[in-house]
Amino acid sequence: MLILTVSFSVLLSIILLIVYFFTSYVDYSDMGEKMTAFECGFDPLSNSRTPFSNRFFLLVVLFLIFDVEVALLFPMLSLLISSSSSAFMGLAMISFLGVLLLGTFHEWNEGALDWVSN
Repeated sequence: MLILTVSFSVLLSIILLIVYFFTSYVDYSDMGEKMTAFECGFDPLSNSRTPFSNRFFLLVVLFLIFDVEVALLFPMLSLLISSSSSAFMGLAMISFLGVLLLGTFHEWNEGALDWVSN
């Protein structure tokens, strides 16, 4: 049964590769249309590859990092409320919050949280 399954998988993979080889007829020599912005048939008003602010990118990354860390606190808090808390769990929660607080203060000190630059 195993040999039948493996041979069927190999045969199906070969057939799909052959079908893909014969149906992939895209010509990648002209990339001009792909590099322009799509604006409902009108000429693009600006360059489609405009750069965005690095400050905004850094702020979004910081938000994601701290958002995930705060989301990790919810299971800890539910365990703390529902069961008898131990000293180890309390110490783990305090150290986790301490690292989160130190990271926030470090980013604040570096100026990553200031939206308006001087």
